Amino acid sequence: MATLETRVRLSHCRICKNQNHLKDATPNVLSIQKSVIWGNVGNEIARFPLQVLGFDVSTINSVQFSNHTGYGKWKGQVLNADDVAELFEGLRINNLLHFSHVLTGYIGSESFLEKVGETVMEMKKSNPKLVYVCDPVMGDNGKLYVKEELIPVYREKIVTLADIITPNQFELEILTDSKVSSEEEAFIAINKLHQKGVKTVVLSSSELGSNGLLVCLASTAANGFRQKYRLEIPYIDATFVGTGDLFAASLLAWMHKDSDLKIALEKTMATLQAVIRRTLAYATKIAEKGMRPTPAQMELRLVQSKADIENPQVSLKAQDVSLCNAILRT
Repeated sequence: MATLETRVRLSHCRICKNQNHLKDATPNVLSIQKSVIWGNVGNEIARFPLQVLGFDVSTINSVQFSNHTGYGKWKGQVLNADDVAELFEGLRINNLLHFSHVLTGYIGSESFLEKVGETVMEMKKSNPKLVYVCDPVMGDNGKLYVKEELIPVYREKIVTLADIITPNQFELEILTDSKVSSEEEAFIAINKLHQKGVKTVVLSSSELGSNGLLVCLASTAANGFRQKYRLEIPYIDATFVGTGDLFAASLLAWMHKDSDLKIALEKTMATLQAVIRRTLAYATKIAEKGMRPTPAQMELRLVQSKADIENPQVSLKAQDVSLCNAILRT
């Protein structure tokens, strides 16, 4: 049993001005992305795997919807800069704006995104070790999910703050104003993000593969050297919502734990494959005979995949395609 002196000392520690040391033992993530009442996307996706893997998770919702947009109909609110500024101020005045990681996903308001960028910059000044993981959710398959006004904010402000960024093929093209139709072009575009200060770039999904395979590309740059990886993924003919959110959260966790992009990429992909295969098997089983599963039936089986999240069984190996540790060139 703790002595009175110990309890007083701990109580004082909890309210002392500099609270950073309280978080040393457990990494803590501020996750800023969409939230839904029904289903698994955004913060609902990010929170569970991060907590299972030993992270404290705090969340701010960028939008609050009844359900994800894959259902075709939804209701809810898109938050703006004033909404998030008030939340940040509440954390600030209580000296609680201290996190080891910031994770951002879907943001639907230009002013909200700008305020997030300003606050991440503030947090990095007070904690240079803070890691910002950005999933720049803007669109896919040639279609934008957000207003065009958000694009320059991502290009000019957010990218320069990100330590790790996880665009899909379409988003990589938008961020770099480049056409990506081959792996060579993808790595050229990725290098443009490195030149803006992003340490690690992972092309989370692309249509660059062949023979029923998708390709994930990853690159890390530090001290003038670059390491590149390529991972092939079997194509599954089904539509899943929230996989990008799960990918970014898992990558954050394994990059922190292993400090190795190849291992983190393989474990992240193993997690993703386990979850979507379990989801598809469940949805197929309960769907009406001869009918494709409904969006509700295809909600990711996240809780049911707890063991796979904690201990992903790696079967897909990433290939080192660096050629050599060449000095980065413009």
